[in-house]
Amino acid sequence: MKPTLMILAAGMASRYGGMKQIEAFGPGGETIMDYSIYDAIRAGFGKIVFIIRKEFADDFKAIFEPKLEGKVETAYVFQDLRSELGNFQVPADRTKPWGTAHAVLCAADAINEPFAVINADDFYGYDAFQKAYQFLTKECDDKTFSIIGYELLKTLSEYGTVNRGVCEVDGNGNLSSIAERLNISMQNGHILCDDQQQPAELPINSYVSMNFWCFSPTVFDYSRRLFHEFLAEKGNQPKSEFFIPIVADRYIQEGQGVIKVIPTSALWFGVTYKDDAPAVRNSINTLVEQGVYPPKLWPSNVKTPA
Repeated sequence: MKPTLMILAAGMASRYGGMKQIEAFGPGGETIMDYSIYDAIRAGFGKIVFIIRKEFADDFKAIFEPKLEGKVETAYVFQDLRSELGNFQVPADRTKPWGTAHAVLCAADAINEPFAVINADDFYGYDAFQKAYQFLTKECDDKTFSIIGYELLKTLSEYGTVNRGVCEVDGNGNLSSIAERLNISMQNGHILCDDQQQPAELPINSYVSMNFWCFSPTVFDYSRRLFHEFLAEKGNQPKSEFFIPIVADRYIQEGQGVIKVIPTSALWFGVTYKDDAPAVRNSINTLVEQGVYPPKLWPSNVKTPA
């Protein structure tokens, strides 16, 4: 059974100031997601599940269905504030989505096979998808998950702070802990976090998860239990979020299994702020000029990417 790629595209993009998930960055009008999908198909993934907001559904389908038809199976899942709540009621002042781990949980009925999770607005590179495919088809089971690890220093933005899942790796290459750190930036040669957590300064050689995870479907039941705990503790806080690293860290600390850290040599870049966009376009154009990607990813006469 081929693994599935889940793309998290339901974020409000508040810092970016627009719907960056469907903005064109490639020379042929491609979104960043297009490159992830193209690389995933090349690596062997068989289905793409988009996690979106219901009001964006028509826009997404109009963009992706014409070019993906016949190339890969697609499905659309809506991240809704009312999904997976049990008896909990959405507070009147809650407008923010519940977070990335809740987005994953919303897809529980759409995925029955090993799957990877990525962000819509991050460029991950082919090497990362190859390694994820190999893990999902040969190593992933109910007790063995993984993340693709990126060097923190290479994932910062020149135009503002970023949030990252900062990893600690044990001697066997497995994740020993992961913490979602907020408002990370480089200041005078130091990587600092302005989030009232410790340590306030992070080692320059830290590995981070850019939300490229590999799971078996058992993660859904586990996440559901933790989500209900989260709602009981923090559900009435209007800006509280249930992140994937929260689930991953508990999974490790409770001895549920191991999460391998798989380093990648792939180039990562992403769009957090409007000012990041020109650099992303330049990076993609450079890869096209180098022959890594064709000028147009989805020519109408080609059924699958070469």
